[in-house]
Amino acid sequence: MTMKNAFAGKSFAVLGAGKMGATLIRAYRAQRLVSPGQVVATVAHAERARTLTESLGIKVTTDNREAAAKADVILLCVKPQVMRVVLEEIRPVMNARKLLISVAASVHTQAIESALQSETPVVRAMPNTPCSVGAGMTGICKGRFARPSDLDLARALFEAVGRTVVVDEKLMDAVTGLSASGPAFAFIILESFAEAGVKVGLPRDVATLLASQMLLGAAKQVLDTGDHPALLKDAVTTPAGCTIDGILELEEGKLRVTLIKAVVKATQRAKELVDG
Repeated sequence: MTMKNAFAGKSFAVLGAGKMGATLIRAYRAQRLVSPGQVVATVAHAERARTLTESLGIKVTTDNREAAAKADVILLCVKPQVMRVVLEEIRPVMNARKLLISVAASVHTQAIESALQSETPVVRAMPNTPCSVGAGMTGICKGRFARPSDLDLARALFEAVGRTVVVDEKLMDAVTGLSASGPAFAFIILESFAEAGVKVGLPRDVATLLASQMLLGAAKQVLDTGDHPALLKDAVTTPAGCTIDGILELEEGKLRVTLIKAVVKATQRAKELVDG
């Protein structure tokens, strides 16, 4: 499904126009995938609604039920802790002709379906913050009543801000731990590279630029070539060169194990979010 086909003739409601909700709306508007009349958003406070109406160029209200009632596709972008309240609020207007896409971490499709008490198709998505610059990564899975066409639509919506991958729902917490939490880990690594550049004499702005473009280029090389990262690492590591000495320091500092443990810990925490 192309992006234009995904948006054509459909009305959208973004319930919870926080960081992710607003990011998606801005991307859709910037790419002219939706007209102002096609999408409505909601927030908790009236003053915030007025501010976003001006900045996003669409209608923003505080009425979740009214917004959901008039929409074909509902993007549920609220925090996991308030999901049940919002689902109870919109339950009377949900039906099998609508599609609900949830971006709430750890909230299973079965729980959403149970709260809605209808055969509303549900798709669960886990995007990350680089969506804000069009370089996001979103994991997607479908619920019991979602059709292949619903999954295609959800993928098109998030491919407007990056890449998507479809996984079994049992893997969604792992997606959260890796690609959703991962940018924070990557920023620490990037910051460390920049500090190292300063340590060896580079101006901070130059060190940050070098580190940022280096990480961007390395990631793009993996994606574009399809080669295993280990193979690409070996291509950089010449015999008796400087790179192998640096790699030995990384191995001695247990960087590899520490990063693996960080993702495992974040994944375990994702499983616990709903219960607090």
